[in-house]
Amino acid sequence: MSTRGQQASKLPPLPLGSLNHVSFLCASIKDSVKFYQEVLGFDLVKRPASLDFEGAWLYKYGIGIHLLQRGPNSDALAKSSAINPKDNHISFQCTDMGMVRKKLEDMGINFVNGVVKEGNLEVDQVFFHDPDDNMIEICDCQKLPVVPLSFSCLPKQWHSSFEGK
Repeated sequence: MSTRGQQASKLPPLPLGSLNHVSFLCASIKDSVKFYQEVLGFDLVKRPASLDFEGAWLYKYGIGIHLLQRGPNSDALAKSSAINPKDNHISFQCTDMGMVRKKLEDMGINFVNGVVKEGNLEVDQVFFHDPDDNMIEICDCQKLPVVPLSFSCLPKQWHSSFEGK
């Protein structure tokens, strides 16, 4: 660990609250706003007038999504047609996975199903892309309890990273 990292580890963590928003670069703000409104139910909200670039803010479920127009000189984001649940994604909890699948099918949105098993619990997952290839997961993850790990439960190769914490 660097000296800077060692010094930082002696300090308390940052005084964070909850996640405020995620931000995505878009080829078309209009198309992305339509997707997040019609597919995920987000509402368009006011953006500060001081922002001097094209974009849109949406809000729902206690989280914001900030859409930023990709500039003409910015590199186009590589599109990957494959839906890979192991790629970066945002996830939303849902209580009616059957309805999610039906709506995605009705809208012609390709998706991949997944299941996470833990003992006798099963978490149902659906993964799909937004118009700019950002991956979204919808799941009934609330079924799976969040259980803090003790140091002894960590894989041995991680021990040196967490010693003295």
